[in-house]
Amino acid sequence: MRLPLQITFRHRDPSPALEARIRELVARLERVSSHIMRCHVIVEPLDGHQNQGALYELAIRRAGPIDQAHEDAYVALRDAFRAARRRLENYERKRRREVKTHNGAAYGRICELDPEHDCGRIETYDGRFIYFHRNSLVSGRYAELTTGMRVRFAEERGDGGPQASTVHLV
Repeated sequence: MRLPLQITFRHRDPSPALEARIRELVARLERVSSHIMRCHVIVEPLDGHQNQGALYELAIRRAGPIDQAHEDAYVALRDAFRAARRRLENYERKRRREVKTHNGAAYGRICELDPEHDCGRIETYDGRFIYFHRNSLVSGRYAELTTGMRVRFAEERGDGGPQASTVHLV
């Protein structure tokens, strides 16, 4: 384990079995993200009592609503570490820019038509060229298109570069 880990038991006796389980769960988190700086796990009964039936709350900056199943510290650990794993996975997706973004529609003009292959190119206002096929045309008919027509389109990555998935005449 590379991650600096601190385990604190409050208002209950330390448990080697519970500590081993925490270490195992932290090791799993390390496989999700290498950007974790440290981990501090505090095991504490919610009501501060040591007796049977105490609720355990583990906060990953608040894992969720209090659940009666959390009378078992192992169940509370499982739920808290699941929440931490989801947060880390989301963080890693954002960091790798794998999160879908919903950009507004782009605009441009048809600059080239190839009736033989039923396709064409759109020139964007920033000077880029976007391929489109007649099947991506949503409004209007391909046969009626002319160069210079203004269009709105949704861009996506294609095999040969950027392409329009939908094209609307403006």
